Amino acid sequence: MNTYIDREKSWLAFNARVLQEAADQSVPLLDRLRFLGIFSNNLDEFFRVRYAAIRRMSHEGVETKHILGSITAEQLLKDITEIVIEQQSESLRILNDIEKKLEKEGIFIINEKQINKEQKTFIKEFFHQKVSPALVTIMLNDLTEFPLIKDTSGYLAVKLVMKPTSGNVISKFLSAKEVRYAIVEIPKTINRFVVLPSSNEKQYIILLDDVIRYNLHSIFNIFEYESIAAHMIKITRDAQLEFDSDLSKSFIEKISDSVKERRVGEPVRFVYDQSIEKDTLEFFLTRMKIDSTDSIIPGGRYHNRRDYMDFPNLGRYDLLQKQNVPLTIPGLSLEGSMLKSISEKDYLLHTPYQSFSYVIRFLREAALDPHVQSISITLYRLASNSQIVSSLINAAKNGKKVVVQIELQARFDEASNISYAQQMQEEGVHLIFGVKGLKVHSKLCVVERLENDVVKRYGFISTGNFNENSARVYTDVTLFTSDNRILKDASKVFDFFEVNYRVHRYKHLIVSPHYTRSRFVKLIDREIKNAKEAKVAFIKLKMNSLSDYKMIDKLYEASQAGVKIQLVIRGICCLIPGVVGLSENIEAISIVDHYLEHSRIYIFANDGNPEVFISSADFMTRNIDARVEVTCPIYDNDIKQNLIDSFEINWKANVKARLHSQHFENKYRKGGEEKIFRAQQEMYKYYKNKIEVISETI
Repeated sequence: MNTYIDREKSWLAFNARVLQEAADQSVPLLDRLRFLGIFSNNLDEFFRVRYAAIRRMSHEGVETKHILGSITAEQLLKDITEIVIEQQSESLRILNDIEKKLEKEGIFIINEKQINKEQKTFIKEFFHQKVSPALVTIMLNDLTEFPLIKDTSGYLAVKLVMKPTSGNVISKFLSAKEVRYAIVEIPKTINRFVVLPSSNEKQYIILLDDVIRYNLHSIFNIFEYESIAAHMIKITRDAQLEFDSDLSKSFIEKISDSVKERRVGEPVRFVYDQSIEKDTLEFFLTRMKIDSTDSIIPGGRYHNRRDYMDFPNLGRYDLLQKQNVPLTIPGLSLEGSMLKSISEKDYLLHTPYQSFSYVIRFLREAALDPHVQSISITLYRLASNSQIVSSLINAAKNGKKVVVQIELQARFDEASNISYAQQMQEEGVHLIFGVKGLKVHSKLCVVERLENDVVKRYGFISTGNFNENSARVYTDVTLFTSDNRILKDASKVFDFFEVNYRVHRYKHLIVSPHYTRSRFVKLIDREIKNAKEAKVAFIKLKMNSLSDYKMIDKLYEASQAGVKIQLVIRGICCLIPGVVGLSENIEAISIVDHYLEHSRIYIFANDGNPEVFISSADFMTRNIDARVEVTCPIYDNDIKQNLIDSFEINWKANVKARLHSQHFENKYRKGGEEKIFRAQQEMYKYYKNKIEVISETI
């Protein structure tokens, strides 16, 4: 028996859970569309990264047994394609179901053949004023080299069957029944969902693709053709970055050049409208040099369904999940001095249940405080209009020493981070571009403030990125502290960024790549020892992914020693729970709901005196051995209990929780006789109750 679940198939099972949310009749209709968009976006990234990596292994003849287990790269590619084709078919079925239900709500998504006279006038005007100036249209037959097809765009593959004879100057040289091909890039600068004039209290939307289809004659009117057809195609490319060895280039230049080169990466997936004519499909596959070793996937009329994440709400908030107002943190005011409050005790922020504004307020105060001397922070993924960056620039302009470790290789955010890096550099911020061979994924901030001629540290450590946008939908926890035990170690991490050859010793923080594996092994070994001595022994882990085989083996060992293990793992889980003689003491669930579960919380029984940690690291080999990650112990008893409560609330979930298994069934965990318990709603109630309890005592 294989003791591990295949990583790629486990990831596809996670994306199937996202698709389950799109199919769930209890989810509001417009949110179901959003989940379809998330499913599609996830799949795009999977092919650009994971599928592409396996494809490279296959082409290069890499020995994969230690990476993929018993399956070959070639077979895994085939298996993935089969699973994805089935999932794509299911996503189309779900989309059709949603559209029918939207029609019952008076919302109609129509195509170019369903429009009325008034809508025709609007669409023609909209096309000529907005769409036509933005179009890129390329005739293909006479080109010696096929033009670059970007994997972030959708295209219409156009087939024109020419008239046999014509007086037209262009076409008189063309042979009878000649076929000409073209591509039209669907503009990304225009919202893909065009809202049409409403009538009789009905609302109509047409996709930009169909606006273009309706106006094909306007685009190709210089040609004498007898028929014209347009079908959507989409390509996904290998997203691996290749770095230039030119020593004269700065690191920013190398990353920037590499991101540009990514645009022409090898194709790894080709998706097409399955109603496309065979000769048109063959023309594009041949000219684009796509063969059977690539994933060629038939789909519906529309691709790039990730755009459904931005489907217009049409003012129909009754078709969206009610948004909870982010709560305040009891005892920590956004109006008074946060530094003063934090100097007295630690505080925990849990987004999106509580407001991310506390992070911005902390940095704004530090930027203005005349006693603050320096701010050091790590940045990985930033919002499109980052208040974090604005606050740091403000601090630099106020004469503070601002040190920013920015990860230029944060996948798919490289261009954005390069832009922010250049902006901060121009404003006098000291930038550090990581550690050679290691991504910096830790989430740290340390502020140094002069108090009575002594430097006092303040800071925060988080499980998530310092990003205002993602903080609205990602569940993450952030510790605000002035505990010098923690912050002295955090300062050593920044020293390591500056001087990479010096490996520091940390008394409190657990830091990858040097200490994470060994420290967690010791923590698990202690639970094993306690279980054998009939002491209180358990392990409760909440993370995004569990794929490191050595850590899985250690958890198997703990299970066999009698340690009770509870795992809340949103995504990849390569561990097989509940197998007699291997993992009968391990239970594992995944929660997929309105928010994206992202916090990492690790709890070890320690014979009744639990040790609790928050971390930027999952139990993945890359997080443990190939990144700079920070796991932080929680010393404040109230916060420790808060995190234990948080884990227990997640563990009790019986609505949006699925059971991990080796067969990828994604079975929902049933509550039996228990009442319905939806963890994310209960978490909000938990924090709201804390505020109410404090209000009653005042």
